[in-house]
Amino acid sequence: MHKKRINCIILDDEPFAVKLIADYASKIAQLNVLYAGSDVFKAIEVLNSESVELIFLDIQMPDLTGIELMQMFNKKHNFIITSAYAEYALDVYQFHVVDFLLKPIVFNRFYQSVEKYNNWRESFQTAEADDFLFVKADRKHYKIATDSILYIEGLKDYIRIHTSTEKIIVLENMKDILEKLPKNQFVRIHRSYIIPLNKIKVIEGYQILMSNGEYLSIGETYRKLIGEWIAK
Repeated sequence: MHKKRINCIILDDEPFAVKLIADYASKIAQLNVLYAGSDVFKAIEVLNSESVELIFLDIQMPDLTGIELMQMFNKKHNFIITSAYAEYALDVYQFHVVDFLLKPIVFNRFYQSVEKYNNWRESFQTAEADDFLFVKADRKHYKIATDSILYIEGLKDYIRIHTSTEKIIVLENMKDILEKLPKNQFVRIHRSYIIPLNKIKVIEGYQILMSNGEYLSIGETYRKLIGEWIAK
């Protein structure tokens, strides 16, 4: 099956990294590189004038960091992070980050990342313009508006999607469904719970009171992340 071309840019402050990633991109016919370089202002010019879908982005750059660039363009673009610093991995997933490639990057890992983006784009159209996703349950495909989701509950090999009108049980795992949701709108707070940020009413200790009146527990693994949100 013919895959739709992906307009992309490559932005990194290391010339060698730019050359390497551009070389990898040239081996994947689907990728159409509109800019590859270290000039963040040239990249912004391209982003404002061209239809760019995907950005391969380093975090540590002079003039403007990758985080700052994502804050500017998060609503319109998707990102694959290319960084030598693993400690940034948690921070970047508040944006539309598809994958985090830790340097040095090998071609096989780069290819997997592009395929991950393809799967996300083609299987579940969760762009904010559409604001919905499709899930399969009971041999049917359900179209669910993301703003109707109250929370998602993990049930071993299944998940239960709680919406304002129904509960749908889907053969899916928590990790995969989280990747299919808008990343700046949903967050995992427990191994058994994913919640929409706009449905949080009150955070009380290690519990969150949701807009529907239910209390959900914050898992120990996720408490530090919740604490960082509160501190912002």
